[in-house]
Amino acid sequence: MSFLFPAFLIALAAVAVPVIIHLFNFRKYKKVYFTNVRLLQNIEQQTSSSKSLKRWLILAARVLTIIFLVLAFAKPFIPGEQYKQPEGGNLVSIYVDNSFSMEAVNREGTLLDEAKRRAKEIASGYGPNTKFQLLTNDFEGRHQRLVDYDELKQHIDEVKISGASRTLQEIVNRQTDALANHSNASKSQFIISDFQTSMLGRGQSERDSIATINFVRLKANELPNVSIDSAWFISPVHRPGSREQLVVKLVNNADKDSEKIAVQVEINGSQKAVGTISVKAGASANDTLNFSGLGGGWQRGKVSIKDFPVTFDDQFYFSFQVRKNLSVLAINSQGASPYLQAVYRSDPFFVLRNANTGNVNYSGLSAYPLIILNNLDSIPGGLANELKTYVSNGGSLFIFPSLDNDLSNIRQLLQNLGTDLPSEIVAKETKAVSINHQSKFFNNVFESIPRNMDLPVAEKYIRYSTAVRANKQPLINFAGNESLLSSYKSGKGTVYLSAVPLDSEASNLARHALFVPVMYQAALASVNAGRISYKLGQDQVVEITKTVLPSNQSFKLRSDRYDIIPDVRQTETDTRLFIADQVKQEGFYNLFKADSLVSVFAFNNNRVESVMSFMNEGQIKSQFSGSKIKFYTPEKTSMQNEVKAAEQGSQLWKVCLILALIFLAAEVLLIRYYRVKSFKLNTI
Repeated sequence: MSFLFPAFLIALAAVAVPVIIHLFNFRKYKKVYFTNVRLLQNIEQQTSSSKSLKRWLILAARVLTIIFLVLAFAKPFIPGEQYKQPEGGNLVSIYVDNSFSMEAVNREGTLLDEAKRRAKEIASGYGPNTKFQLLTNDFEGRHQRLVDYDELKQHIDEVKISGASRTLQEIVNRQTDALANHSNASKSQFIISDFQTSMLGRGQSERDSIATINFVRLKANELPNVSIDSAWFISPVHRPGSREQLVVKLVNNADKDSEKIAVQVEINGSQKAVGTISVKAGASANDTLNFSGLGGGWQRGKVSIKDFPVTFDDQFYFSFQVRKNLSVLAINSQGASPYLQAVYRSDPFFVLRNANTGNVNYSGLSAYPLIILNNLDSIPGGLANELKTYVSNGGSLFIFPSLDNDLSNIRQLLQNLGTDLPSEIVAKETKAVSINHQSKFFNNVFESIPRNMDLPVAEKYIRYSTAVRANKQPLINFAGNESLLSSYKSGKGTVYLSAVPLDSEASNLARHALFVPVMYQAALASVNAGRISYKLGQDQVVEITKTVLPSNQSFKLRSDRYDIIPDVRQTETDTRLFIADQVKQEGFYNLFKADSLVSVFAFNNNRVESVMSFMNEGQIKSQFSGSKIKFYTPEKTSMQNEVKAAEQGSQLWKVCLILALIFLAAEVLLIRYYRVKSFKLNTI
């Protein structure tokens, strides 16, 4: 047995007071004279013996009262298994799960409220010299330092639901790092959570904890949940007034079917489309919602459903840009092509610009999503190098070769681009025999495919030798798998390679019905629309078109609540903004360069919390096989008592106080009711 305050044992000297009073009875006796006391001698001896027993019992009660009262103040306890007297005191790290799943309710209220209450109970179970660390999913810098009990309570009260989520390994490693610098202290780690399956890491923890890991499991009522998993557009290009097709994916995380869930689409705060989706239990379902009537510029969209009581995943934010026009650059050597003029200038959305090989502005090539090489007699080396860089950075290049000269110029360009290489010029009439209608290039081009489709005919064309490493997709083929038109992936961009020029004497491709949709699709597919949404806590880098900032300017990411200055890094192909964990709430964030709007980003809560399944003790133990682990179920016990029993042992001060009161009551009862028998004497 040990004492928490052994200095109080000095007060045991007070036991001498009732002993002294007992030994030196200062009571004054009154003499009573009798004429003859011979017959009272035996009775007098019996009375003195009874009085002596009463006094000894009262003395014992008083002494025991004082002893147990002093022991109660000294707080005796029986040390537990984890108890030791550390030189550096006690250090305790408490993790409070504040992910979205902690919004669930049980008999105690929300799980987060219960977790905060349990954290305070744990802290109150330690002595006054204990230092604490509070940890949440936000991994805030202010929670890295050790604080006392009063400051810890203040930090606990400030904990709110967060969109961030962490694995068990990340949590334990963070706690271990915070406690590692204090080698002489007794260390404990507590993790208070509902332990969703999403907290499982990959494999076992790579490091053993330096302290006992205490898992405090909170249990919520089972809840069904339907979530909006994602959304995407069928077409990456958005034109003013055009028909938009948005695909919405819902996931049913419950064990019952969900019928006719209402889905609503808003653009810039106005409702644009509604629909209903039915989802089988444990499955997902997609639906396409159509809307139109959008103007040019950045659009802010939101998909929403109503699914109580879990609501954090009932909305999905997205953003996209409606282009006012799309610029196409045609590089010519013998003047502009009338066929290209007719195709692109018939639609005001396309802006066709022509340039000769001698006056191409190399620095402005990146402004054009699509560049067309039209019958170039020769390709300057500088232009070839710039086109290679342009394609590698994500641009699209459409090549209509010239058949009037040798093939050395175009062979060198195609070799740099990694496509098939020209082998010879074939001068005979050849008809295309097939079209790859399964290619994404021809999406939404044909309503139906006729059996005997009229395809282009070539009088003279280039035969290409197949390169082994070329990332090729045939679009229109001659017999024998020879290509009339093919596409190739090169770097981040695409190369479209035709076997015929835009010359009516070489082929009828430029006058064929396929020519218009082919050129439209090439231009529309060249647009890099970018991502329409990002996930909180997961996507920490966003990309935009390469933008060079002056030395006195910086990007600012603004929301309705605060501004963020991201870290900017330039690459060869784009500009990357590192936001780390600065974005904490879902919604729209506007990127400004000075006062000019550059882009709009939409951030959504991570959907890993949507699956309402939870780990068992075996799964948790498998993550920390080399660590000391203990599990608590707070519904069955008080965390304060459990901590005291584990860290300080079994507390005996209450027992001592009760015993002191019992012996005090015994003294009162002895004085009040213990009476010596009296005898009536008869004289002779």
